[in-house]
Amino acid sequence: MHVKDIMRREVFLVDKDQNVNDALKIMKKHKISRLPVVNTNNSHVKELVGMVTEKDIAMRLSSSKYGNLAPSHFHVSTVMSTDLVTVESARSIGKAAKSMIDNKIGGLPVVDQGEIVGMLTKTDFIEICQGKPFNNTSVASRMKKNVLTVSPDDRLVHARRCMIDGGIGRIPVTEGNELEGIITAKDIAKAVVSFRKLVPDKHQAARIRNLLVGDIMTQNVKTISSDASIEETSRMMLENNCSGLPVSDENNLVGIITKTDMLDFIVELEEVY
Repeated sequence: MHVKDIMRREVFLVDKDQNVNDALKIMKKHKISRLPVVNTNNSHVKELVGMVTEKDIAMRLSSSKYGNLAPSHFHVSTVMSTDLVTVESARSIGKAAKSMIDNKIGGLPVVDQGEIVGMLTKTDFIEICQGKPFNNTSVASRMKKNVLTVSPDDRLVHARRCMIDGGIGRIPVTEGNELEGIITAKDIAKAVVSFRKLVPDKHQAARIRNLLVGDIMTQNVKTISSDASIEETSRMMLENNCSGLPVSDENNLVGIITKTDMLDFIVELEEVY
């Protein structure tokens, strides 16, 4: 199986000189979380120059440097990643998945002979996790067992630092070993942005430092059991539009499984495709 068999052929673009609010509107309209960034020159040729994600924007808006600015006040070029990684449509899906894992990215523009012909994301891989061997492979065999957690009483800045240091986008929230919720990088960024709008400037830094995980975490989290199959996991991720699921047995957290873990499995199975 090749990239061309699973990629999305309709590609939505944003120009580097458009403002961040424009990018957010495009993402919201088309229910996507990343956009290739182009530079449209005088001959109207669209040159691919970067990628921007919803997470990139959210994290930048929550920073001290940009936190007081509205999204309409700065350009996509200030938040985009210029370390471009692309893939050709004829590449095997196993090699494409490995490229995503190695580069720690969630999507690849598909480029043939200099032209953008599609987009490939982790979700596209999750959609093919059906049938053998996915229906007879358990979550327990693919999940991460050593899970970094925070408590509802931990400060939000601590959770953010844990995510940055660990290179992760979500952390389960526990009391003892009992799952209480989950917090993501986007949750933190959006909370800080909202907070900045409500609190006078001179009090912001101190008040933000005192925000707690429990104030913004998502409760009633969707979980999956360790004996569920990877096929079941893929369906649940797609149905709930999530990139990771805590693994819980009798309400005790025993692991976490993410789209990246499932990409790892696809890489191992490349010979099947």
